Amino acid sequence: MHLEFRHLRTIKAIHEAGGLARAADQLNITQSALSHQVKGLEDQAGVELFVRRSKPLKLSAAGKKLLALAEEVLPRVAALEEDFSGLRSGRAGRLHIAIECHACFEWLFPVLEEFRKAWPDVDVDIRPGLAFDALPALQKEEVDLVISSDPENIAGVQFEPLFDYDPVFVASSRNPLADKPYVEAEDFRDQTLITYPVDRARLDLFSQLLTPAKVVPKAVRQVELTAVILLLVASNRGVAVLPDWVVREVKYNSDYVTRPLTKDGITRRLYAAIRADDAKKPYMTHLIDLARTQPLKLQRG
Repeated sequence: MHLEFRHLRTIKAIHEAGGLARAADQLNITQSALSHQVKGLEDQAGVELFVRRSKPLKLSAAGKKLLALAEEVLPRVAALEEDFSGLRSGRAGRLHIAIECHACFEWLFPVLEEFRKAWPDVDVDIRPGLAFDALPALQKEEVDLVISSDPENIAGVQFEPLFDYDPVFVASSRNPLADKPYVEAEDFRDQTLITYPVDRARLDLFSQLLTPAKVVPKAVRQVELTAVILLLVASNRGVAVLPDWVVREVKYNSDYVTRPLTKDGITRRLYAAIRADDAKKPYMTHLIDLARTQPLKLQRG
């Protein structure tokens, strides 16, 4: 038996309309064409689908089985068509994000909260577990956007600049370095450095200051949460270097001091890496616009 979607729509329309004439109007075909379609379907099935002499026209037992199938399948087909329509128009899609920056959670969640209200049909997810293979995952379409401060020349991938930030030295107000107007690489030799659990090559402090100066801190303690890092720093258990959007509240807390790294400071830029084919998707451009503004709000407090 060869069933088509039009057959399911036909059986449902006749059942709801109670007759061929009204069903034909509903389906926008002639009554003759509808009768021919029903006869062809009955010939295939080898059974009658309607009780012919009843008014309104009623389904036979076999017709009721076909109607049950129509009521199950047609809504799913309509939902799929709506999904495809959303994908074509850019209203729907997938946005799985990988983050190479622990501190980015501080500003990314407010961005995603605003984004989801504007794009409820976009499937959003964060994949922190891919942090160290994020860019290859982007190429393989396992994720759709990577937050990174290290742009690379990768075919089919473009790095959209988001914003500049300053890595800032944070210490307890009781730490001897609190008396300095700024800190330099040598100041870290006798300090316990508290960092996120990230490879040193991916930390701004090491890549931009300590490694070029060949300086190694006395000890390095890795901590997952920003709040715990600040708690340890306030207790004078060590020092930290955090992005300026993280320390917006620390500036007004007497337990801490913040200082620039080097006399002139160090400025870094954060990027959103995306596949070039996705660059013009409306929801992608909106997310990038939001990601450019939210951190500035945090930096300004």
